[in-house]
Amino acid sequence: MWFGTLALDESAVGAVLVHTHRLPGRVMRKGVPLTEAGIGALREAGFESVVAARLEPGDIDEDAAADRIARAAAGPGLHLSKSLTGRCNLHAMVRGVFRVDRARVDALNQHGWELTLGTAAPDKVVEPGELLATVKVIPFAVADGLLRAVEAAAAEPQPLLALAPLRPHSAALVLSRQPRAVESLLTRAEQVQRTRLSALGSTLDRVEECAHTESSVAEALRACLDAGHDPVLFLGASAIVDTRDVFPAALRAIGGVVEHVGMPVDPGNLMVMGRHGDRTVIGVPGCARSLKPSGFDRVLRRRLADLPVDADFIQRLGVGGLMLESTGAGPAPRPPSPDGTHSVAALVLAAGCSSRMGARHKLLEPIDGTPMVRRTVERLTEAGLSPVVVVTGHGAADVRAVLGGLPCRFAHNPGFAEGMGTSLAVGAAAVSGVDAVLVALADMPDVSSEHVGLLLDAWHRSSASIVVPFAEGRRGNPVLFSAEHLPALRQCTGDVGARALVELEPARVEVVPIEHVGILRDIDTPDDLAARRAVSPE
Repeated sequence: MWFGTLALDESAVGAVLVHTHRLPGRVMRKGVPLTEAGIGALREAGFESVVAARLEPGDIDEDAAADRIARAAAGPGLHLSKSLTGRCNLHAMVRGVFRVDRARVDALNQHGWELTLGTAAPDKVVEPGELLATVKVIPFAVADGLLRAVEAAAAEPQPLLALAPLRPHSAALVLSRQPRAVESLLTRAEQVQRTRLSALGSTLDRVEECAHTESSVAEALRACLDAGHDPVLFLGASAIVDTRDVFPAALRAIGGVVEHVGMPVDPGNLMVMGRHGDRTVIGVPGCARSLKPSGFDRVLRRRLADLPVDADFIQRLGVGGLMLESTGAGPAPRPPSPDGTHSVAALVLAAGCSSRMGARHKLLEPIDGTPMVRRTVERLTEAGLSPVVVVTGHGAADVRAVLGGLPCRFAHNPGFAEGMGTSLAVGAAAVSGVDAVLVALADMPDVSSEHVGLLLDAWHRSSASIVVPFAEGRRGNPVLFSAEHLPALRQCTGDVGARALVELEPARVEVVPIEHVGILRDIDTPDDLAARRAVSPE
């Protein structure tokens, strides 16, 4: 491709303009071939020459080149956008786990500065339509020889990028226990795994509890395997610290194979990967008693997408494997932000069907002269929260209309009828770059900005990562979560909402007494609405 300064005469026709020029009454954008009319307009504006490019024999223009590379790289589950300005994006067609060969991407990008490929992180769970990769051609054209070499690098021996669909699996869980074990901890451990599997489209269909001995664990594992479950998860009463420990020994005792002990990911170091025949058996690290992301999540989602997880794969997870911000004992003090403040977002769940209200949309009903949802959002903005994200569902257009003029943005949940957990996941996915998020219910109009301020004050003072209001012997709403919980909130499904996360992380919860019925009272029925209108909110 020729590139340089070109005189504005008849020889310039067809050359590509390299820079945008703003002329009186007209903008001539870069990348557009020059026409006789364009040349005349430039000369009239006082230009005698421009920087331009001209394709030569054997050159391929930027859009065609980007399309060819994207097509070569795209494997199953990906579709291409139309190339524009030398860029072609690749999107997910189905829900699944993103597959990419990091070494091959690096090698492709080293062919030359002219062609680039950027991707999302490998093993990420993605949704349909999500952007996964982009091809960008830097100049206006590239030589066909270079393009062919990059195409081959992207396509051989198989396409560089692919999406492995998550497939439903029937899992089992073995929980070992010591004498005088706390029942509630076992129940929470089971619920966390059930939630984790559900978020990936699988089910927990069998739970075995047993003593923390080799023989008892072996018997429980065999019962799960005999029933046909895959994978089988083991969560022990104590951590697995050796290849001869209880779980590895029990697996070998029933004819299983211990494929790898440990993982260069923290949290998640103490995981054991095993198999029995063609079925997977995993010694789950203790950190997975929480929904907080760990190395175990990466292993589990690959397994549920039927992708290989062997010792070689696990041993290559070290770079980027440190997931902890602090490895000190106990919760870390809240670090100050550069300006001495923290950014806290609000997430307003306003997607429900109002089914108990009959034909009326309760969020549009006036409370003290203001539509309920608008009153809720106004109080959150008064408390200084930003951004305020409103999750819509049923009657979305009406909700948007009554919130007109307020500094809020919207995230729509098309699956709102499936439960509050889906709205929480949609809203959490729309929030990033903040220190914390307040999850509020749109049908609780008597939560005041002062109540929110008390929760914020408690969060700033303590190292707790969850702050909950408390009145009349009960926990209320809204609930404040540090940003570290956003990944777990994004995994909520069905009717599993924020309350489950609060119950699973009791040691990290700060309870704030607020003696006001507003943090407990939601409005679900016509009777609730009438009762609220009959009394003073104070």
